[in-house]
Amino acid sequence: MDIKLEAIIKEKEGNTDSKRVFSDRERTNILLKGEQRLILFLLKKVPGWITPNIMTGIGMFGSLIVFLAFILGRFHSRNYLLVGILGLIINWLGDSLDGRLAYYRKTARKWYGFALDIVMDWLSIILIGLGYYFYASQTTQVFAFLFVVLYGWSMIISQLRYKITGFYQIDSGRLGPTELRVIISLILIIETLIIGSITYFAIGTSILLLLINIIDTLKLLKAGDTKDQEEKE
Repeated sequence: MDIKLEAIIKEKEGNTDSKRVFSDRERTNILLKGEQRLILFLLKKVPGWITPNIMTGIGMFGSLIVFLAFILGRFHSRNYLLVGILGLIINWLGDSLDGRLAYYRKTARKWYGFALDIVMDWLSIILIGLGYYFYASQTTQVFAFLFVVLYGWSMIISQLRYKITGFYQIDSGRLGPTELRVIISLILIIETLIIGSITYFAIGTSILLLLINIIDTLKLLKAGDTKDQEEKE
């Protein structure tokens, strides 16, 4: 087969896979293109015996590692916080590939997967927030609570947006779960070098999430108002 023709065929097959795998949601995050290429590459390497549910379990295991990294960082050495980066990578792997694997294999259960994904994401955030709660000093533990609450708020916004507009979007502008994992990883690295710096990052992250949520809520209310007007007409 001609090399150029073979390349064209592979490109078309890749585009078809991409449309099928990512068709159920809209993404706007900064790392979108690179992330999707990596996911498609990894999907082809996943052994047949690994199911989407197993990938979901792997994601939760990653969150557990982050939780344990905070505990070890608090009671042993803060260098253990670096183990949390591994946990975030594992969490990304499971969370990003579970539903995508089902779509790739054409075995997707849309509403089952949707419900499972939301519940597991919420439990993951609780684990990570709880880990930081135990690591933080008593005067700054409130930011662990704020992180969980504000992230939960963003999850509620995404569900309401889906209900109102019919489009499922997990990103807030250019920031998505992957970017948040990168930010948390950088925070963990800096905390191992400069003890106490995590408090300032926690404050900054809370303020950022608050502003993003307020903006997204206003957009959501506007979309709801528009839909009300359309239904009246």
